[in-house]
Amino acid sequence: MGKRREYIGTVISDKMQKTIIVRILQMAKHHKYNRIIREHTKFKVHDEKGIAKMDDVVRIEETRPLSKDKRFRLVEVIKKAQIPHVEIKEEVK
Repeated sequence: MGKRREYIGTVISDKMQKTIIVRILQMAKHHKYNRIIREHTKFKVHDEKGIAKMDDVVRIEETRPLSKDKRFRLVEVIKKAQIPHVEIKEEVK
């Protein structure tokens, strides 16, 4: 049996139930021009417990087909997104 592919990416959508969309950034050198090319791929990922949120950095792993488009599952949340601190000011009259 081969080893399952693992990727690290950023969650760009968490609007579905038990499914997140993860963007994977891959960098490669162009064979002719010797320039670094940045490519990204989006995967639908199964998130059973719903723990991943927008802008989290996550590790995903290949698995059997879970639906028409889902071929990966969430392994762990590596880094939680920073939520900006919002101050609520009350108006004084």
